[in-house]
Amino acid sequence: MSALPRHHGWSVPRVVPLLGGAVALGGLALGRRHPRWRALSAFAGANLVLYGTVGWCPASLLMERAGLPRTCPAAESA
Repeated sequence: MSALPRHHGWSVPRVVPLLGGAVALGGLALGRRHPRWRALSAFAGANLVLYGTVGWCPASLLMERAGLPRTCPAAESA
């Protein structure tokens, strides 16, 4: 059995699904109070689909502008 992938730092491909999942769960939790909050989960899901098919989403563009690396240098050298 092969070893599990190792964490080599924070990069855009690692943070986008993490942020999308957190926003989707937050939208579902807030949706218990008011059903309109469920639209936040739909928005996060749509952005994750966009990121998976095209390779970018608005959050990934903002992360790159903020200085988060597109790829992790430690993973490339390993």
